[in-house]
Amino acid sequence: MEIIFFEKTSDLRKNLEMLQKKLEVRIEISGRKVTIEGDSVKEYEAMRVLEALQIGFPVKRALFLLDENFAFIKLNIKNLTNRKDLDVVRGRVIGKEGKTKRTIEDVADCFIAVSGNEVGIIADGESIEEAKTAVTNLIKGTKEANVYNFLERMNATKKKRGMLYIKKDLKKGDSKEDGD
Repeated sequence: MEIIFFEKTSDLRKNLEMLQKKLEVRIEISGRKVTIEGDSVKEYEAMRVLEALQIGFPVKRALFLLDENFAFIKLNIKNLTNRKDLDVVRGRVIGKEGKTKRTIEDVADCFIAVSGNEVGIIADGESIEEAKTAVTNLIKGTKEANVYNFLERMNATKKKRGMLYIKKDLKKGDSKEDGD
């Protein structure tokens, strides 16, 4: 049995039945406390999905984590910068009207969610480190243009090695109703 605490359980409650079916576990919600019961592997997978939901990913994107090729990491902004104005740092990651976040998602072939002092990244195993480096560099104060250039160089290297896997068709399935 695994336990996780949520700030807001409304999305979880709304999708509870579907999540239990897809994750093949039993999920109980008691206030902010969420309990997961099932076999240990399924509990682990459910924890990853619920952590992604907790940080703000829509259900559809969080369920990508059921595919073993996808990874999820959380970055704590406070651990990566000494700045006191964390709103400005979050704003650097998101960008004006979300443009920086969208650009990194497109170029690094990943999904990003920002919640409080945490940034979550979902990507395939090949792209997760590049996305993590890009977001970390932005948090530390690197210019956006330098971050974009880094990602473009990484993509050029992947193309040379024939390793670029673009998930545009997966992204097309997402819509504004999913919480983006």
